[in-house]
Amino acid sequence: MSFSLDLKAFVEKAKGNVEQVIQKTSIDLLSAVVDRSPVGNPELWAINTTATQYNAEVERLNTQMRNDPKNLSKNGRMKPGRLIRDGMDLVAGKDYVGGRFRGNWQVSFDTAITGNIERIDPNGSASKSAGAALMQTFTTEVGTIWMMNNLPYGPRLEYEGWSSQAPAGMVQISVTEAQTYLNKAVSELSK
Repeated sequence: MSFSLDLKAFVEKAKGNVEQVIQKTSIDLLSAVVDRSPVGNPELWAINTTATQYNAEVERLNTQMRNDPKNLSKNGRMKPGRLIRDGMDLVAGKDYVGGRFRGNWQVSFDTAITGNIERIDPNGSASKSAGAALMQTFTTEVGTIWMMNNLPYGPRLEYEGWSSQAPAGMVQISVTEAQTYLNKAVSELSK
């Protein structure tokens, strides 16, 4: 089915509810983009490959030792001196917290926002909430809904596979699902 045929069905069903459908579709699209946005995880960084592998091996060895009853006390804990207490520190910068990229998703009407915000939002809830609050004010007088992330490394994440968490980007994939979000919004309209 082509987009234009679905659009005809949308127009018929959404008469009088266009604003509601656009609000819901836009909120779903923003949620998908934010959820697909990678969150800095030092364990995945190339600089930390050796440390991550070493720490995983220590954990594997400790698990293997826990599986041997000879290494456990009567209460089920490791006997003294059996647990390997070693590990390598990850390089991440002092007090690093991931979530700056997710926190930088912004929404505006008609004019794109050009600046960044300093919101750290590892789970994306603040970005989605702020965007949804604005999109719920959408009216048909609005010409364009902008969803943007102005951090300088955004294009690398989107187009260059810069993140193993989002190797195919976030926006490109979410936009391919726009028709699904539109159909869902129309189907949820009151009969």
